[in-house]
Amino acid sequence: MISRLNLKLLKELDFRIIIISIVLSTFGVLNIYLATGISDVIKQVAWIIISLFISYLLIRIDYILIKNVVPIFYWITVASLIFTKYFGVIVNGARRWVRIGPLSIQPAEFAKLAIILMIAKKLEDIDGNINNLKNFLILSIYAGIPMFLIVKQPNMGLTMICFFIVLGMFFVSGLDIKVILGGFITIITFVAVVWNSSIMQNHWRARLLSFINPESDSLGIGLQLKQAMIGVGSGGLYGKGLVKDSYVAEFVPERQTDFIYVVIGEHWGVIGGIILLVLYGILIYKVITIGKTSKDIFGRMVCIGFISSWIFSILQNIGMTLGIMPISGIPLPFISYGGSSVLANYMALSIVINIGMRRKKINF
Repeated sequence: MISRLNLKLLKELDFRIIIISIVLSTFGVLNIYLATGISDVIKQVAWIIISLFISYLLIRIDYILIKNVVPIFYWITVASLIFTKYFGVIVNGARRWVRIGPLSIQPAEFAKLAIILMIAKKLEDIDGNINNLKNFLILSIYAGIPMFLIVKQPNMGLTMICFFIVLGMFFVSGLDIKVILGGFITIITFVAVVWNSSIMQNHWRARLLSFINPESDSLGIGLQLKQAMIGVGSGGLYGKGLVKDSYVAEFVPERQTDFIYVVIGEHWGVIGGIILLVLYGILIYKVITIGKTSKDIFGRMVCIGFISSWIFSILQNIGMTLGIMPISGIPLPFISYGGSSVLANYMALSIVINIGMRRKKINF
């Protein structure tokens, strides 16, 4: 049930989180304009407005009620991933999007949200007893179903994010370190098997090999990486400012999405990159604080899940433009162009804010 926000609840709302997210999104819009043009800006702004409206609605609903419908959301998301597999739109050899009228939706972005909420709910149902074999297997199955469907699209980047989300939640829940190490060994084995199977797309191999040795594909992914690094380096300490015609705009593909940090590096320099990281750091610190003071396991685990998602996405996206991480299609949270990513991140943030507002009993 959607209710009006009581004054006492509003006092518990940390407006700094909302302000930081809007500042990040505004900065993202500015860099999208520098990377492409006004057309993409209009679309991004429209998605931000839609996201803020949906976030407002989610904040008004007690997160306990949200928790009760998590299984429905989870299975709807799984169904959307199955639908995407057979009826989705193919772009660059991958079937990841569903077209609804003029809109293209990427269900895998919402699968991250579904995994976090479902794992958090199940952890609360078992009172956090993750080291019980039956409980661990149940949690792994719920995490594995969407991840398997995302791998089949194929989508390496989002699969990696989901893995680190689950790893973060399991680790904080107190999972035996031996099991975690065993999980890494299993993943390494799985990657080795996938590498030699039809699931492993040629462009995946090219991306991984270019990270290890850019010269292995000097006219393809390797060239893209070199151009990205040149673009970041060209910004120097202070950047080139609001210059529309630039090296990145001419030579770096996917600059408004996966490689948005290259645009930031060129136009805002090292200083701009540091300020961006500081804003992310404050946002993540605020979410950690909410998680630590949450009144239940569900709230705490939801915060941990989103922190894991954002930290890995930030490190991976920035790292790949600097040549220290494999190239993958992971957007920079609240910054990169893309409606599904923007909406999923704002939904996540609104649930965290909701948990923070209701972390203690309020008497009316």
